[in-house]
Amino acid sequence: MGMERYICGICGHRYDPEKGEPLQNIAPGIPFADLPDDWLCPVCSAEKKFFRQE
Repeated sequence: MGMERYICGICGHRYDPEKGEPLQNIAPGIPFADLPDDWLCPVCSAEKKFFRQE
C-alpha cells in the first residue's frame, strides 16, 4: 500500500515509486505521499496537488 503511480494532470509525467526520480535524487521505493510537500514535477514544475493516482 502507498506505492501507487501518480500522473501529472498538466504534462502527463508519471511518478513511479519503483523507479523514483533519479534526476531529483529521489531513490526508488519512495511513495508519492512521502515526497516533500514542496516537490515539483521534474518536467513542468507542477505542484503535487496537480498529480492524480493512476
